[in-house]
Amino acid sequence: MNNQSKKVPLLVTAVIISVIVLVLIVSFWVSSMHFPRNQDYFQYKNELKIPPLLLDRNSDPNTADFVLDVQSGETVFFDGRQTMTLGYNGSYLGPVIRFKKGENVNIHVNNQLDVSTTVHWHGLVVDGEQDGGPHQGIQPGDSWSPAFTVDQPAATLWYHPHLKGDTADQVYYGLAGLIYIDDENSEKLNLPKEYGINDIPLIVQDRRFNADGSFDYRTSTMGVVAGDTIIINGTVNPYLNVNKEHVRFRILNASNSQNVDISLSNGVDFQQIASDGGFLEVPLTRRSIFLSPGERAEVVIDFSRSDLDKISLMSGNQPVMDINLTTASAELTEIPDSLTTIAPINSIENLSIRVFELQSMGISGTINGKFFDMNRIDEEVTLNESEIWIIRNTGGMMRSGGHPFHVHGTQFQILSRNGQTPPLHERGFKDTVYVNTGEEVAMLVQFTHPGIFMYHCHILEHEDNGMMGQFRVS
Repeated sequence: MNNQSKKVPLLVTAVIISVIVLVLIVSFWVSSMHFPRNQDYFQYKNELKIPPLLLDRNSDPNTADFVLDVQSGETVFFDGRQTMTLGYNGSYLGPVIRFKKGENVNIHVNNQLDVSTTVHWHGLVVDGEQDGGPHQGIQPGDSWSPAFTVDQPAATLWYHPHLKGDTADQVYYGLAGLIYIDDENSEKLNLPKEYGINDIPLIVQDRRFNADGSFDYRTSTMGVVAGDTIIINGTVNPYLNVNKEHVRFRILNASNSQNVDISLSNGVDFQQIASDGGFLEVPLTRRSIFLSPGERAEVVIDFSRSDLDKISLMSGNQPVMDINLTTASAELTEIPDSLTTIAPINSIENLSIRVFELQSMGISGTINGKFFDMNRIDEEVTLNESEIWIIRNTGGMMRSGGHPFHVHGTQFQILSRNGQTPPLHERGFKDTVYVNTGEEVAMLVQFTHPGIFMYHCHILEHEDNGMMGQFRVS
């Protein structure tokens, strides 16, 4: 074969690669196109919706019985226009489920959709069969009744679907809700705890709307198109009226893929009191809080000394909620100097070490070079044995970025970030950690409940497209 003939296959290959790249670029450009909407509809302020507390149907103080109906419906976000949505016991999002440490809990989940779903208790430490991962699918018209004993300290957790391949769609259309755990310590602390008055849940999500009010949810092989509207508790352009007192906000980033960076418009500090798995040891003075998808934080803001009548909650440079300050309150709460005691990390010598390398390629991704396979157990873990897990983000192709890494069935402690002691706000218990491109996070994990569990990127489209693995604890 002469040199000229050798060049022909190379030329053909180059043309094919160029066409593929062009198709991917055009695909992402098309997916980014946004049907125009009337911006005037989004100028109106709406009072922040406060999710109801789910009724405990059992009068026994040591046992709780809850019912969750997974259903479809229509929700008005703006201008009286109906949006097709999903929700728990309603048309969008779900009620707050409140547990007590030591309580025996029964939850009856009824799937009233015409498709399968699951309900995963994100951050709750339970057996694998109660975890609500992809193995616990609930068929249309069927029910699922997990039962467990709450065995972890006070925290703000959440619940959402975890069906293989369909998690992103179901969460985007509305399936998500908060879980509160109370314990003796949280009840003893004189923190704000009057639900909906000075203890406010904030479920933050980015969404896009078409002109007719429908969701404009678009993805492509290149990635996810970010929402251009931040909604909180399912409310577009929300405002909240509060008294001039200490106010506690429990913030969840329930977006599919977008990070949020929460601050106040007047630039004042506030106190962070908790992360994913519960209280920090002491309150931390913060000016902003970064949350990747799945992460939570609790903050207390002292409005009692403010001379302003209105402050805006910001996400980056964008105002996302007006906080109207009304009259001074006689309610006397405080931000205590000490919140809890977190046992120091014991000697970590001679512990088993596992490494997880995250690599993304547009909307898909792998962990340790493997796409998710529900018929494959990726790791075997010993019950009650501490281990060190090292998470590395090696980057990738086509809009590669950071990954929120979530582990089911545990609350872990971060040992280091890029070889350095983690910042103070990452020294509590967590179940989701953000790992940016090129970063390495080491964490101490222990699994106290048996079963099959997931680890995955909590960018839900990445999870649905292969960036997940599973492990068995026994």
